[in-house]
Amino acid sequence: MVSIWKKQAGVLLLALFVLTGLGIAQDDSTTGWKTSMVFDFTTTQTAYSDSWDGGEAGALSWVSNLNATAEKQLSPSFDLKSTLKLSFGQTLSQKFDDTDPSVDTYWEKPVKSTDLIDWENVGRITKNWVVDPYVAFRLESQFLDAKVANKKLYLNPVLLTESAGIARKLYSKDKNEIISRLGFAIRQMMQRTVDSVVTVDGLDTTTAYSTSSTTLHDAGLESVTDVKFVFSEDLQWTSKLTLYKAFSFSDKDAVKGTDAEDYWKAIDVNWENRVTASITKIVSVNFYTQILYDKQISVKGRFKETLGIGITFKLM
Repeated sequence: MVSIWKKQAGVLLLALFVLTGLGIAQDDSTTGWKTSMVFDFTTTQTAYSDSWDGGEAGALSWVSNLNATAEKQLSPSFDLKSTLKLSFGQTLSQKFDDTDPSVDTYWEKPVKSTDLIDWENVGRITKNWVVDPYVAFRLESQFLDAKVANKKLYLNPVLLTESAGIARKLYSKDKNEIISRLGFAIRQMMQRTVDSVVTVDGLDTTTAYSTSSTTLHDAGLESVTDVKFVFSEDLQWTSKLTLYKAFSFSDKDAVKGTDAEDYWKAIDVNWENRVTASITKIVSVNFYTQILYDKQISVKGRFKETLGIGITFKLM
């Protein structure tokens, strides 16, 4: 019953988000769409000939990012903001082949280094109250799940978050702003897992792959703070801090009595920071950091950092 209630509540909250926006938008629009779309591409490459005796190995890495926002005050009473972040990158490494004298080096298959799909929509009721009621929907996933080389999965896993609560613009001046919101959230975690079956027939060995799907639900309290500071036309900083505390979990009976029994109760942390500095109109430096903590995935925190100089295109 609890699982069914969560599914119905999630659908209801998403429907409320859409209907509220459409209903209030019947009023005359007060402002146009504020849009921004920035695409950047960064690559690094080194290579050595087979006759190179220093033991060095070549490498090729590339990363592409798309950051887009669209916001509009649909009416004096409703503001809608949509944010899309897409990232993908790969690394290829040059290796030495000690088993084949005729081939000194070879290039390995590309390995994924960056992969992100993050789409968030937030609708705020703007009545000049102390706080703004809001509804939000967020989808998080990745383009490619390549944990099993012979059975690649696309758009796996998928995390859906529907939330509602109160928001407040803590600071706003020119293009700089700090917005924080606190609300009740329901999440659905959908994941496909690759199952393999090995069959041995004499000297022949075959492996068959299949996939199984699981969907986990939890509900709790979510806090999200978005920060944007534009120091100049050539330098800006954006930050997003997401905290989530679960109060219920659909799979808690499966971990009961184990060391991980209470892991789902720990606060999840996702803190992203990006600093962009433009050197010329199309060349920029991007510095990105991310701190993740999800005790169900790892009892240790996870840290990611990328620094690159690449080509940037401001499409909007």
